[in-house]
Amino acid sequence: MFTRFTNSIREFFSDVSGELKKVSFPTRAETIGSTTVVIVFCIIMSLYLSAVDSVLVWVVGKIL
Repeated sequence: MFTRFTNSIREFFSDVSGELKKVSFPTRAETIGSTTVVIVFCIIMSLYLSAVDSVLVWVVGKIL
C-alpha cells in the first residue's frame, strides 16, 4: 500500500513537471500590453458605471 502511494506521488510530480515544460510564459512587452488594456478598461467601466449610477439616483430622486 505504501509503495503504491509513493509511486502515485512520484507519477503526479512527474506529470506536473512535464506539463510545466509545455507552458509558454508571456514576454515583458505582452504583459505590459495586457496590463495596460485591463487598466484602461477598468477606468472606462468605472466612469460608465458612475454616470449610470448618477442618472439613476437623479431619476429616483425625481420620482420620490
